[in-house]
Amino acid sequence: MSLPNVVSSAPGTARYAGPPRAAAQTEGRAATERSADDCKRAASVVELVAGVAAATPGAVALRESSARLSYGDLNASASRLAGHLRSLGIGAGDAVGICLERSFEQIVAILAVLQAGGAFLPLDPAWPEARIRTLLDDARAPALIGKAATVDRLAAKHRAAVALDRDAQAILQSASAAAVAELQPDDLAYVIYTSGSTGEPKGVEITHGNLMNLVLWHQNAFGVTAADRASHLAGLGFDAAVWEIWPYLTAGASVSLAPEAVRTSPDLLRRWLLDEQVTIAFVPTALAEPMLVAEWPANASMRVLLTGADTLHTYPSPGLPFAVVNNYGPTECAVVATSGVVPPHASAAALPSIGRPIANTRVHILNEQGEPAAPGEPGEIHIGGMSVGRGYRNRADLTAERFVADRFADAPGGRLYRTGDLGCWLPTGEIGFCGRLDDQQKIRGHRVAPDEIARALNRHPLVASSAVVARGAAAHEKRLVAYILPAPAGEPTAQELRNFLATFLPSFMIPAAFVRLAALPLSSSGKLDKTALPDPSPANTLDAVRYRAPGTATEQRLAEIIGRLLGIERVGADDNFFLMGGHSLLGTQVVMRARDAFGVDLTLRHLFEAQTVAKLAAAIEELLIETLQAMSEDEARRRVAG
Repeated sequence: MSLPNVVSSAPGTARYAGPPRAAAQTEGRAATERSADDCKRAASVVELVAGVAAATPGAVALRESSARLSYGDLNASASRLAGHLRSLGIGAGDAVGICLERSFEQIVAILAVLQAGGAFLPLDPAWPEARIRTLLDDARAPALIGKAATVDRLAAKHRAAVALDRDAQAILQSASAAAVAELQPDDLAYVIYTSGSTGEPKGVEITHGNLMNLVLWHQNAFGVTAADRASHLAGLGFDAAVWEIWPYLTAGASVSLAPEAVRTSPDLLRRWLLDEQVTIAFVPTALAEPMLVAEWPANASMRVLLTGADTLHTYPSPGLPFAVVNNYGPTECAVVATSGVVPPHASAAALPSIGRPIANTRVHILNEQGEPAAPGEPGEIHIGGMSVGRGYRNRADLTAERFVADRFADAPGGRLYRTGDLGCWLPTGEIGFCGRLDDQQKIRGHRVAPDEIARALNRHPLVASSAVVARGAAAHEKRLVAYILPAPAGEPTAQELRNFLATFLPSFMIPAAFVRLAALPLSSSGKLDKTALPDPSPANTLDAVRYRAPGTATEQRLAEIIGRLLGIERVGADDNFFLMGGHSLLGTQVVMRARDAFGVDLTLRHLFEAQTVAKLAAAIEELLIETLQAMSEDEARRRVAG
């Protein structure tokens, strides 16, 4: 068993030093190993929490504002609810829905379901009722736990309703589940629904063995002790919430529940983490990126900031008082499959890596022929080992498609999960993330990875975080739009960003519009919610360097022509057609429409030489003068009058 990988920094403190480096890193070897026997000796989180409650019943398990819940009360409350669930027939393999706000009650309910031998199915009360009902039915959940108002609305003949408020007396009188269900590593621990790339909800089944591997690796890698204080802020239906809670409650540490008001604001969240004296926190990527370049006091309690859920584009500022750890893993592989420290590297041209495989987890990067990809060559990430979940609930066909035989395993029966993500082996033995197989876009005939553009944008000193998406229904209409979260030092202009990107990227990768946002919208799973990104408008689009409205009639008419073709409402006199997303095909349209509007022999060469609205308008006016000078006096008079 490997020792916690921490280094002492001062008496009574420990700082994360990163996962131990393997002597030889290959595509099939984990960076750290902890034997399967270790996981089997502690078969479930239920046993470990009960052990902590017995040893230190008065220790604080959960914190929320000024409220506290001790380990003794946590375990006793869960035992009473578990007894009530057993009286309803809940047992092994049953997925019990839990539809509660972030609260002590929600965590008690999860522990109770596990004590009863069932598997918990987390549901966010903020979701539409139709979605919640669909997931409950699909999971064939025999019971739903929530408040009376919720469970009554979602009532069904085949589903028992447990209302914690209305049934409080009955639960209090239930026989305590002193004899906890005999849980085995292969027993189901939880079911979490994910839409993935298809948009169709599918329930991922994770076993106690999968969960225990995550818990024990986490405690080992980050040196978790009872003195630690963790944060819980992930979405309630997001599997990262599992990671935020159980590695700590099984170690005797405490977990602080974040208020809703701070969960989507990087600045408010940073202040809350400091005030709560959190030592280890998970922060979704979109929120973490601006926090990595913010100022933190040297005496901050934080020693590890974990991030994940989306592609990390930003390196931490030098001098942060904590380690930054980037993590990667699909829901199908128990939250985390790879992990690695992100060093300060402000001028790095490459994305931060996603680290190395965690304990008892193997990663294979396979090319289109299904063979191991050469170092540096992108391929699909396949994950094997103890992290791989059971499959999709009631979806044998989809399970067979995504969970395939592991032909690289030493023993028969192993499986690999095909992630649909692209990665490559780096010279360091770490893994570079290269995006989704289905996320690349065709822009003007070129295949573009939006993350590559966001990575370059985030290198600009006035960009705290960014996202890039392709907008437009038809292929020929697609254009790139960048969404910018400005840095505290100030807001960049669109022209500054275009000029900056032009030093790294080809013209077809320069976004047509730059939209400012106060925060990047997140889905319940902590990922960027692309559907919530607004369309560019005059109110939210970054200005050019010195915006100047078109002054002459020629400039005004030309700006209208270009704006309609590019789908941009406000085009300035000094805006560059090509830097706004224009190209030769659209340029031909500009030339044709300008010919019709002004009656001059304008060519594509004029556009390429002028580029800006003002200069092209000047070229058109010169052509008009030349045309008038070549006419007779009567022709010129008729031309001006007409």
